[in-house]
Amino acid sequence: MAATDETASGTARVVLAATILASGMAFMDGTVVTVALPAIRAGLGAGFAEGQWTANAYTLTLAAFTLLGGAAGDAFGLRRVFMIGIALFGLASAACGFAWSPESLVVSRAIQGVGGALMVPGSLALIAAHYPPKVRGRAIGAWAAASSIAPAIGPVIGGLLVDHGSWRAIFLINVPIAIAALVLCQLRVPADGARAEARMDWTGGALAVLGLGLTAYGLTAVADPAGGGAAINLGLAALGALILVLFVFWEQRAPNPMMPLGLFKSRTFSGVNVLTLLLYFALSGALFFLPTALIEAHRYPAALAGSVFIPFVVVMGVLSRFGGGLADRIGTRPCLTFGPIITGLGFLALAPAVAQGGYGTAVVPVMLLMGLGMGITVAPLSTAVMNAAPPERSGAASGINNAVARVAGLLAVASLGLAVGIGFTIALSGEAGPAADAVRAAGFGAAQAGELADGAIEALRARATIAGFGAATVICGVLALLAGLVGWLFTGAEAGSEPGG
Repeated sequence: MAATDETASGTARVVLAATILASGMAFMDGTVVTVALPAIRAGLGAGFAEGQWTANAYTLTLAAFTLLGGAAGDAFGLRRVFMIGIALFGLASAACGFAWSPESLVVSRAIQGVGGALMVPGSLALIAAHYPPKVRGRAIGAWAAASSIAPAIGPVIGGLLVDHGSWRAIFLINVPIAIAALVLCQLRVPADGARAEARMDWTGGALAVLGLGLTAYGLTAVADPAGGGAAINLGLAALGALILVLFVFWEQRAPNPMMPLGLFKSRTFSGVNVLTLLLYFALSGALFFLPTALIEAHRYPAALAGSVFIPFVVVMGVLSRFGGGLADRIGTRPCLTFGPIITGLGFLALAPAVAQGGYGTAVVPVMLLMGLGMGITVAPLSTAVMNAAPPERSGAASGINNAVARVAGLLAVASLGLAVGIGFTIALSGEAGPAADAVRAAGFGAAQAGELADGAIEALRARATIAGFGAATVICGVLALLAGLVGWLFTGAEAGSEPGG
């Protein structure tokens, strides 16, 4: 028995290593490209919009295919779909590295996103399958810590590779990592096989991909100044939302739904997904506008503005493992209540911190507070999701929660731009003269204002930028506090005790 337990423990550790390698690639590739965009545009002769879609194509397909990836793991076997995702991601990364035109790079990035959508839900589902509930939180905490650190080191690694090599290296570095993860899975992770009773819901999958894809494309294009007419793009987003409504109706009647609505009969499962939507909307929105606010209001160099994320992510990553173990001991409810509340207070403190502008005296302390809140939250949230679902639906449960997080980020970046613009405009109301006209013409985050700079323009631009950013962070703070309330109200019973449907 001892030898068997030791073997099982060894297999679980290999599973954890493979899932960290694979999901780490997926999360890092969401950020690594940002620092390489100028070099990519110069190397391929790409325009501004093509450079933007190098980043957006990946995010769009990752969001659109995540539900399908989770359901596929349940139907065809977790390990098989996970390995297909790794292989697809590795091949697409190689194609990105050898791209010969902007169009070929954008298409390869979109395929990368599909591979990531097959890997990420499978990562959590494999951990849930190989770790018993009493120690699952600690394992998920280790996965969450690595997954949190990966996006932060992405720009650092990307900058080094671009400065000392080529932008192509940021994609080619994924190939040996993918090979290592595949070898681990093939040699040490036991195959679980397809479930005869589980069949793929292809109609539901098509509706989900089309609905999420159109919604994500429409909102992303609205936020892109080169994305075309706003009315057309909003119409595409509305059409995507309508298709998602049809998707829900279909799932109510489908014999083998890819998003089993019975999962939502669990109070905990429903609650943590609402919490995810609120919290990740707030997190994505606040952090998206933060570097621009620092650069425009205080003339931070781009590298310094980007570095403010490091203390946040390091604290979150270190505490995520602690948060997973804490959830094992005291339950998820306290973590999912106080974690979002602490994070929300951090969001509310961001506006005065940016107004003050001090890197070490104002901004970094607030980022540390936000890292503390998210570090307490991330692993217990994932644990609650996996424990609320029956084992045969772990892939779908993970896919649903990951899709909620990705869609929340897309919605935040597009919709909070309106709040930023309103705050920016209100701050300039009553101001007249050439300086005010110059700031209005440039708008929030427009570097052209710096080219017109004199003292009056600098002061007005800083004040309007801080007001616009503050309008967004107040909304983000309130939503995060509401997420904490949801955590308190909906996660009182431990997830494992509820029916998952």
